[in-house]
Amino acid sequence: MIETERLILRAWRDADREPYADIMVHPEVGPWLGGPFTREQAHARVDRFTASLAETGLGRLAVERKADDRLIGHCGLAPSPVAETVPQGLEIGWALAPEAWGSGFAVEAARAVIADGFARTEAPEILAFTGTANLRSQAVMQRLGMIRMAERDFDHPSLAADHPLHRHIVYVAPRP
Repeated sequence: MIETERLILRAWRDADREPYADIMVHPEVGPWLGGPFTREQAHARVDRFTASLAETGLGRLAVERKADDRLIGHCGLAPSPVAETVPQGLEIGWALAPEAWGSGFAVEAARAVIADGFARTEAPEILAFTGTANLRSQAVMQRLGMIRMAERDFDHPSLAADHPLHRHIVYVAPRP
């Protein structure tokens, strides 16, 4: 568990499944993550996140807002997907409910996850990547002080060449 001023980042609970599915099927969320998603796909993600956390200690954590104990998304570290075009390393990822956008929660959660990642691993850097059209995620990466690494940009192997998120850009947080 990681605690910040306004958030608790924690392991997943059974009670998180439906609220998480509500977030992932939202028409403003899923498409930024290669979706849209079905409720079943969102539940499968929770299962994968839970398994990853249990097996490796790394994975996407549930993000709970302290003010109302509400699940507002996920944030966490995981190894990059193994694919020829994808930069390899420890990757941070996040997704929040639209109601939580613009509040600084993504930066707050990601900053805490990055600090925890460097404290618990020997990773020389933490990667973040997103589609070129995802300006909100890019803004989070910039607010985190991550460094743009254009030479590591890639075409996402699981997205069609004509998908608006096919081209991904890379940012890096070097070990402090």
